[in-house]
Amino acid sequence: MQLAALGVHRLQLIDFDTVEPTNITSQGYHHADLGHAKVDATAREAQRIAPSLEVTTLADRFRPSRRCGDVVFCCVDSIQTRGTVWKSLQHRCRFWCDGRMRGEVLRILTVADPDSATLYAESLFPPATAQRGSCTGRSTLYAASVAAGLMLHQFVRWLRRQPFEPDLTLNLLANELTGSESHRASSAIRSNLVPLPSGK
Repeated sequence: MQLAALGVHRLQLIDFDTVEPTNITSQGYHHADLGHAKVDATAREAQRIAPSLEVTTLADRFRPSRRCGDVVFCCVDSIQTRGTVWKSLQHRCRFWCDGRMRGEVLRILTVADPDSATLYAESLFPPATAQRGSCTGRSTLYAASVAAGLMLHQFVRWLRRQPFEPDLTLNLLANELTGSESHRASSAIRSNLVPLPSGK
């Protein structure tokens, strides 16, 4: 919706899922959308905001052979799916933004140069270590809206050729906003930790 309001001319939506009751409170769909493909419901709402918007929809899973535009917003539940999409598109898009949510903790990762690409690759941890459940399972519409706004903010900064933040985390519960330098520091601390001997 925010991309439509921003004034983009073309939008491609890819998602195999359909609208469920929980999506109304967490993602802003309407009761009339229940059972419909998410891409179709999203396209209708976007074109209500911008009637001239050209929207292409694909109610299917992402396929590596699928042609995509220069700008990609990745909003998926699974770290494994993120890795698959990233592997396919990392050399085919100029701007990549990945929104991750766990309740009211939002993480926005942006890639638009080699350094941010390296940082992003480090964020793709093994699927076995991921928390179970949907990233929006404990979310609310306002948290999702904030995440979308932060993603769009990074996009606008990139369009203006202003510095963007490759790794941004907002903890709404703790009122904490941290950037990539903080993430690098905490990763360095974790990598230097030495396990205590057994029994200590």
